[in-house]
Amino acid sequence: MNFPVRSAHQLTFAAACSLLLTTALTAQTPAKPALAAAPDTANPSQSFTRATQPGGVAISPDGATVAWTLRTHDASALHLTDIAKPATTKIIKVDGAAHCSYASPIWSPDGNTLAFLSTCTDDKAKPDQQQIFLWSRATGKVRQLSHLAGNLQQPAWSPDGKSIAFLFVQNATRSAGALDAMKPWSGVIGEDGVEVQRVDSVDVSTGNDNWLTPANLHVYEFAWSPASPEITFIAANPPGENNWWIAKLYTATITGHLQETTGSNTKDQVNEELHVVLDPNTISGPLHDLQIAVPRFSPDGTHIAFIGGLMSDQGSTGGDVYVIDSKGGTPADTTPGIDGTPCFEAWLSNTKLAFVEDRSGHTVLVRWDTSTNSEVSATDLGEATVSGGGIKDAVSVSSNRKVAFVESSFTTPPELYLLTTDTGDITQLTHLNANLKPTAKTISLEWDNEGYHVQGWLTYPVDYDPARKYPLIVSVHGGPSASVGARWGNSMWSQQGYFEFQPNPRGSFGQGEKFVQANVKDFGYGDLRDILKGMDAVEGKVSIDKTREGLTGWSYGGFMTMFAVTQTHRFRAAIAGAGLSDWLSYYGENSIDQWMIPFFGTSVYDDPAVYAKSSAITFIKNVTTPTLVIVGDRDGECPAPQSFEFWHALRDLGVKTQLVVYPNEGHGFRDPEHIRDRAQREVKWFADNMPASSK
Repeated sequence: MNFPVRSAHQLTFAAACSLLLTTALTAQTPAKPALAAAPDTANPSQSFTRATQPGGVAISPDGATVAWTLRTHDASALHLTDIAKPATTKIIKVDGAAHCSYASPIWSPDGNTLAFLSTCTDDKAKPDQQQIFLWSRATGKVRQLSHLAGNLQQPAWSPDGKSIAFLFVQNATRSAGALDAMKPWSGVIGEDGVEVQRVDSVDVSTGNDNWLTPANLHVYEFAWSPASPEITFIAANPPGENNWWIAKLYTATITGHLQETTGSNTKDQVNEELHVVLDPNTISGPLHDLQIAVPRFSPDGTHIAFIGGLMSDQGSTGGDVYVIDSKGGTPADTTPGIDGTPCFEAWLSNTKLAFVEDRSGHTVLVRWDTSTNSEVSATDLGEATVSGGGIKDAVSVSSNRKVAFVESSFTTPPELYLLTTDTGDITQLTHLNANLKPTAKTISLEWDNEGYHVQGWLTYPVDYDPARKYPLIVSVHGGPSASVGARWGNSMWSQQGYFEFQPNPRGSFGQGEKFVQANVKDFGYGDLRDILKGMDAVEGKVSIDKTREGLTGWSYGGFMTMFAVTQTHRFRAAIAGAGLSDWLSYYGENSIDQWMIPFFGTSVYDDPAVYAKSSAITFIKNVTTPTLVIVGDRDGECPAPQSFEFWHALRDLGVKTQLVVYPNEGHGFRDPEHIRDRAQREVKWFADNMPASSK
């Protein structure tokens, strides 16, 4: 259906994200508490029902077939769905392979070949090494194309169909980015062992690979020009974890081949002509010192569209849609003043764009005219979120403007859908989870505070009885430039008999760039007031036991938890996951300090007061709230010393506290035992420190 005309009070959107940092410590192995099993959850506030989960989505150029992946308990599978007969699904397999993974399907420009990443190789020494495989529509056969050692991401066919480019870290020891566990500190910091992600390409006929970008640039995202010998990409000097926030937009025209030798390896390096299209650090105007993402050439190759705005994590993309001449110049904001947050875009024609917009809890698929800076049409998916690729909110668009994606919501589990943009019709292609039903009710809640219209989600306890009073858990998302969207899953806290409130306060995506930037130089103040006002709205709507209100969050939510208990005694107990207690020491500890400048205005050495103002340690003597502190010892976004500092201060002041450090974990936990243990500890902490009244 078409979304109604925008009003003064619009609806917010999706995808929790993180913060940023780095430090490695000797870990304390946690003891297992004697508790009943808590939900198996990779997120401290969200336990997902065991839904069948479709993943990477690729629609064929003619819009007739959708390739998609499906995760199972010990592997994944690659499916092809005929849109004309969606009940008919073909499974693509590598002959003789089992218990391996399939990911990132992409169609050749002529639609005759499907490329994908898979670990279905015969390399027993490296069972987790992904390679590029090709499936032929004509023969039905699969063959392995690449034979590389390293981390591959985001494959993309060249428009002439002769090669496939991809992001690649040769001989990688970990995934690129700050979410995975960082390597233990060793050697000359910032110089030894730096892993650089570049654009590599493999020739479809020979399997030979060639570097497309130089060794002195770490590439985050890229796209082909309609003329195959040219790409556009976003890159910065290494180390990559630190410098995305100062990355530039480049083009590279490929003019020939050179030889590059690294250690004992010699391979082709293309001779390219590099051109800086945009440097946000030197440009004037609203994009100055902000972030850029998702670069895309127009069909005629004359312009590049990208998302620009205040973003706190690479991969958590949101902002306005900009268009710039592919040769450089001043970028034009084609969505000025938009009251939502575009997160992913694709060209439909030389003057028409499609983008996925987070609009106050709704996800909206928008058609936009760049010549008039106006909305052509919008399809509201309602209170839902979408996915389908390696970039947040990614969808797949065919040459005839059909859009394929995975959609889920609080009431509907994930399924594959097709949107025909010309008519606005939406077709559900899969029914993988038809028998699943939500176990609790979730509603969107909206309130006004200090001139802002704020949105959040309220999940009811399982088996809710309106005659009873219930405790409340407030869960604050990471970021801060992110938001909580309507995604399938059952709240861990709902399962335990709590209301769960997930606000999207100022600083969140979903209500325009002004709202996102409203907490600049103000971390912990306006956003906390928005949250507290939202709690008032919750208490005015449902029956809450005000003596049993708890607070938790991860990453920026962990910071908000640490800071909030210094500002209010409203919370009976708190759990701070991967938090930040002292912005001044954080600046010197972390390896990604570049992200802080847009939010604080300058470095800590130029204006320590603005950092101290938002530091929990500055007000630590105000704390009386029992607080559990959790962190991974190799967290690359929010370093463990920040949790140590907060825990040590509370212990010294006699406030009830506990610190749990998980070994070999980064910002996103991976070990299932650690995930279960963490959930158990969280459940026990709130149960012990917010006990029900004996009356």
